[in-house]
Amino acid sequence: MSIPPFFQTNAIYCGDCRDILRKFPDECIDMIYADPPFFSNSQYEVIWGDGYEKRAFEDRWKGGINNYLTWMEERLRECHRVLKDTGCLYLHCDYHAGHHLKVLLDGIFGNSHFENEIIWHYQLGGASKKRWARTHDTLLFYSKGDEFTYNWEEARAVRTEGALKRAQNPKGARIKADDLYKVPPDVVIIQQMNPMARERLGYPTQKPEALLDLLIKVSSNKNDLLLDPFCGCGTAIAVAHKLDRRWIGIDVSPTACDLMMKRMRSIGASPQLVGMPMTEDDLRQLEPFEFQNWVIKRLFGRVSNKKSSDMGIDGYTYEGYPVQVKQSDNIGRNVVDNFETALRRANKNKGFIVAFSFGKGTYEEIARAKLHEGLEIEAMAIQDLLRNRRNEKP
Repeated sequence: MSIPPFFQTNAIYCGDCRDILRKFPDECIDMIYADPPFFSNSQYEVIWGDGYEKRAFEDRWKGGINNYLTWMEERLRECHRVLKDTGCLYLHCDYHAGHHLKVLLDGIFGNSHFENEIIWHYQLGGASKKRWARTHDTLLFYSKGDEFTYNWEEARAVRTEGALKRAQNPKGARIKADDLYKVPPDVVIIQQMNPMARERLGYPTQKPEALLDLLIKVSSNKNDLLLDPFCGCGTAIAVAHKLDRRWIGIDVSPTACDLMMKRMRSIGASPQLVGMPMTEDDLRQLEPFEFQNWVIKRLFGRVSNKKSSDMGIDGYTYEGYPVQVKQSDNIGRNVVDNFETALRRANKNKGFIVAFSFGKGTYEEIARAKLHEGLEIEAMAIQDLLRNRRNEKP
C-alpha cells in the first residue's frame, strides 16, 4: 500500500477530522476511540490552568438532532473506511443521543458488527429527586470484520477480599485461587477524575486515563495504531503512548492541539503537529476564542482572567500591556474610544489593538489619545504578526 506523505503516525492533526481522514489511506487504523461533542446543548468556557489560553467548548446544534446526526455520519463513515478489517471502534456517548447513534452505526458497520454496549459507571453526579440519577456514559463497541483484537484477560475484574468472603459456600470453603477472576464485565466502574487529580488539565469533558487504559489494553496490541478523531486534551493518545501503541490525534481546535503537544512532550513523546493555522485565510475561519488565543500566544502573552465579560481587555503582553483582539476588518474610531476607557480602568497607559485592518479614524483617534490623554495605543495588523513583527520571545 502506498502511504501518502500527509499520513503520519505519532502525530497531532489540527482540523476537522472528516477532511483530514479523507486524506488517509483505506484500512490503516487498528483501533478508534471517538469521544465526539455530545448533543447536550451545553456551552463551557474554560481558562487553562497556566492562564495562557482560553477556550469555549460548545456542543449546540441549531438544526436539532437531524443536523447533529448528519454531522456525525460524515465523520463516522470516514472512521469506518480507515479502519482495518480486524479493527474496532468505541463511540463514547451519553443519554442525549446514544440511541440515535446506535442506529446510525448499525447502518454504517452493519448491525451484525455491533459487539456490545459498554457502560462506564462513574458513581458520582447526576443525582435528582425527580428522576433516576445519571451516573454513566455509554460506549458503543463495533467491529469492522468478523475477527478483531479482544484481549479478554485484560478485562477481567479481580474480586475484592470482601467479595471473596461473601462468596464462601455453605461449608465455608474459600473460592479457589483459579476463580479469582470474574468473566469480563460490560459495566466498568471507574471514578470520574477528582478535581485535584494530577492528570486533570481543565478540559470540561476530560476522561480518566484509567478508562482509556482498559479499552486500549483490551482492543489493541503493542505497536498497533490508535486513532482519536475528536482528541480534545489527548487522553487517549497519551495512554496509547504509555502502552507502546502508535497513535494519531485529531482536533479542530488549535488550542486543544497546543495542549496535546505539551501533554505528549511531558511524557517523552515527540509528536508531529500538522495543519495548524498559517495564513490570514486560516485565521479568519477560527472560532473567536481560538483566534484570540492565537493572537495572544503570538505576542507571548496571557489571556485575561475574566471570561466573556473581559471589560474590553482580552489579554496582556509579556510586559503586562493590555491587548484587545478584533476578528474583523476596517476597525474604526469607536473601538479605540472603548479601549481608552478599558486602559484607564486598568490603570495602564499603553496597549495594543489587533485586527485584520484599520480605518483612517482609528489612527486619528490613536494620535488624539496620545496627545491629549497620554495613552499610547498601537494598532497591530494580523499580517504584521504573520510576518513575525514583535514575534521575538523575550
